[in-house]
Amino acid sequence: MSATTLLLTIEVDGRLCGVPVSRIRDVMRCERIAAVPLAPDGVAGVLNLRGRIVTAVDLRVRLGLAPAAPDAPRMNVVVEEGGELYSLLADEVGEVLSLPAEAREEVPQTLRGPWREHAVAVHRLEDRLLVELDPRRILAIGRRVEAAA
Repeated sequence: MSATTLLLTIEVDGRLCGVPVSRIRDVMRCERIAAVPLAPDGVAGVLNLRGRIVTAVDLRVRLGLAPAAPDAPRMNVVVEEGGELYSLLADEVGEVLSLPAEAREEVPQTLRGPWREHAVAVHRLEDRLLVELDPRRILAIGRRVEAAA
């Protein structure tokens, strides 16, 4: 029996990405995000999630893409890292896909810059390529993270 990977699909500036379901704690519409003065590039601000302060990280900025329009609807994909909750801001949230191991490939050399830094694999779907993102790498703002063993 071959292993499968469960990924929540998200759209970031029209690109299909996936986040491991095991890392996700919540998914919700984007609430009001309070800006944080002098926050590092990529940190959109903070939001209140049922009484917990959560740092919101803009995937568009982390992946080197154009910023979303100020009135564009966004989604919070809440992940846990180091005992803290973080929101990954995505344009849209799709479905959970169970992908066979055969569809998983190493990150190609043609994927460069922030995409290469934050991706752990690509998955070939029938009509598109899905880039699997590593939340730990995305949240490592200002430092490099080695691949998990």
